[in-house]
Amino acid sequence: MRSYRDLCGIARALDVVGERWALLVVRELLFGPKRFADLHRGLPGLSQNVLTQRLRELEDSGVLARRRALPPAAGLIYDLTDRGRTLEPVLLALGQWGSPLPPQSDLAEELSPDALIVALRTTFCPAAMGSVSGTVKLQLPGDAFLLTVSRGELDAIRGNVPADAVLTATVRTVQDLVFDRRELDDAIRSEAADAEGDLRLLHRLLAAFDDHRKHGLGKGA
Repeated sequence: MRSYRDLCGIARALDVVGERWALLVVRELLFGPKRFADLHRGLPGLSQNVLTQRLRELEDSGVLARRRALPPAAGLIYDLTDRGRTLEPVLLALGQWGSPLPPQSDLAEELSPDALIVALRTTFCPAAMGSVSGTVKLQLPGDAFLLTVSRGELDAIRGNVPADAVLTATVRTVQDLVFDRRELDDAIRSEAADAEGDLRLLHRLLAAFDDHRKHGLGKGA
């Protein structure tokens, strides 16, 4: 690994996570462990060789750990260590800082599932929820997240668990609903989405995010 050879704490932190793709690998692990193939799927612009190198570097630096999956799962998984999880507020702050920047014309139009959850957390407007709280399961193709709104905060974990409301849709559809203000009823009628449970909570949550024009995540951005 290259080093800035600078005593400053910022430089020493960048010695660990400043290599290209390193922080995006951490982003993909914020909400739970993943296999190598799942990490690569979330970072399609990253070659397998470079991913292997970044995983090795981050493991050597104590940011993540590699271990055997618990039964009934099998194989190796990668998970953030306690020290690695302390990078979460750093990534959220970077997301908030970078969201207003205009996207380049050649960027992918769809976020990874984990990047979507980060985007939701960095654009969440607590005041829009008022006193409403509850849990929403976001059921995506091949993945699921539990979103919890409580005391003005939005938390998220990966997992297929019961919730007050369930939204089943693709990442692109969720982006449209949140950042392009597509009506949920329209998405349901077109079979782009399905909703169950506390629909009042779900409608309220979908409207509780900053305008897409600030973040470049909607089709009309």
